[in-house]
Amino acid sequence: MYQVLYRKYRPASFDDVYGQDHVTDTLRNELRLGRVHHAYLFTGSRGTGKTTCAKILAKAVNCLDLRDGDPCGQCANCRGIDSGEILDVVEMDAASNRGIDDIRAIIDEVAFAPARGKYRVYIVDEVHMLSRDAWNALLKTLEEPPAHVVFILATTEVNKIPETILSRCQRFDFHRIGPADISHRLNEIAAKEGVTLSDEAALLISVIADGAMRDAISLLDRCIGISSDVTAEVVRSAAGLAAQGHIFELANCAVNKNTRRALEIVDSLYKDSKDMASLCEELQSHFRSLMLIKTVSRPRELVVMSDREFDAAVAEADYLSLADIIYYMDVLSRARASMRDSVSPRTELEMALVRLCAPELDKTDDALFSRVAALEKAVKLLSSGSAPSAPVLQSQPVAEIKPEPQPERREEAKPETPALKISADTPAESPETAETPEPQPEAQKPSEPIPEPEKAPEPEITPEPDRAAEPAQPQHGSRRQSVDMEALYHAAVPFELWPDVVSNLRHYSRAISAAFEDTNAYVSGEYLLIETNHEIAFELLKKSSQREEIRKAVQEVTGRVYKLGPYKLPEKKTSRDDVLNDFINKLKASGVNVTEE
Repeated sequence: MYQVLYRKYRPASFDDVYGQDHVTDTLRNELRLGRVHHAYLFTGSRGTGKTTCAKILAKAVNCLDLRDGDPCGQCANCRGIDSGEILDVVEMDAASNRGIDDIRAIIDEVAFAPARGKYRVYIVDEVHMLSRDAWNALLKTLEEPPAHVVFILATTEVNKIPETILSRCQRFDFHRIGPADISHRLNEIAAKEGVTLSDEAALLISVIADGAMRDAISLLDRCIGISSDVTAEVVRSAAGLAAQGHIFELANCAVNKNTRRALEIVDSLYKDSKDMASLCEELQSHFRSLMLIKTVSRPRELVVMSDREFDAAVAEADYLSLADIIYYMDVLSRARASMRDSVSPRTELEMALVRLCAPELDKTDDALFSRVAALEKAVKLLSSGSAPSAPVLQSQPVAEIKPEPQPERREEAKPETPALKISADTPAESPETAETPEPQPEAQKPSEPIPEPEKAPEPEITPEPDRAAEPAQPQHGSRRQSVDMEALYHAAVPFELWPDVVSNLRHYSRAISAAFEDTNAYVSGEYLLIETNHEIAFELLKKSSQREEIRKAVQEVTGRVYKLGPYKLPEKKTSRDDVLNDFINKLKASGVNVTEE
């Protein structure tokens, strides 16, 4: 008879238990020292090994040849407990045996000595389901049991256990098992079963299991039933999940306000029998990953994705503000709650997507606050001389999210060409490109941004701004550069969003943010010029890694990519007349009579 994998590969010793070293190490040490407690309480989420450790502990306290705190598995007691011949180990499910009569039966049995083992062990699973009368009947026996009795209580809801019981048990909290441990165990089982399991599939199973080893092994069992070559597509099919490309595409539809395409995707997934509630949870989990990317300094450690999916998520997060992401998550959360009482979960999900694509239809306070925040940001951008750029993401699978490299274009330098070039990230509606130029060839249409060539490592910032965009001058080059930089300084206007940028820098580095406190910034074309008297700030601007973090913080606030440089106040030129007037004033102040003609 076929045995399911989670039973076939159930750990037989503490060494086989994954992700619960804080529990297994303590139990082993106590068994080595002979310090067996009369009552244990194992608590934690499902599938984390509570019942498994309880059975290992029951064998260990009765083992005739204990090996470094682990049961040997070979003695008569270990074999008898595994086969069920020894009745000194009793396992009871409190969900179906929760009454006072069931507890009284246990109380009557504990008075008898064990038949073959050293201890009579009672494993009570889901103990939080016991009634109040059952707890009261068990309390006295649990407080002062006979020396040959050990109680092991297991529960997923420790908050329902009375305090009088908690105080009489040695408590162990089982943690959710990490994705790395689950993936490692799945690869071991797949190798023993003779099936192929890809790394991406193992990672996906561990994410779906949500820290439960039993659920992960059960899902692997289902996948093996579909194919002996387990890939991510097989896992999604077995779990009834949508393809990751569909999740990214739905998120892109919300960003691009493409209601029609979003509803088409939902209709296609519904026809493929995808669960709408699970789809809503997947989409909400996707936006949660974007939230972590926007707020956490090292999101790769918290976001469980493949490298390809993570790169696509980072690119998508760059287009969204944190307020937008929180609003999307809130709308999906309300839709998920409504699905529990709705006769049509599909309708609830479609309504949520319509709200995301058309926020003016959402009349909640959160939607209004989100729209007001967007308007305030747009006003600040316009007042600072920048136009707000709408996020535009292509609706395509995850493998094609990253933009394709553009062919390099080179233009001959012309004397009449302005010194500032148009960045590929500058929106078409910005003041630099708003004017209609003269007709140009097809390859140089002004409506299309000029793609930048592949960027080489940027030179260190010196007291002069970056001149990489200036065309080379065949004659009088240095004089031409000086004139251009002077014009750049005179054309600079205050950058009102600079305090927001400094605040946003705290997400990358508190030290960088502190260095730019009490500084000012100015915008001149595609340059962002920073005015500061702190040498530390200038040193940070010279380092390419720190400069890149500052540029990212500016892009998150403005949606544009600027070149960075220091701002120098234009020096006031002193004329000959000013010198003469100063000399005359000094003579008069010393009492000398001066006759002016």
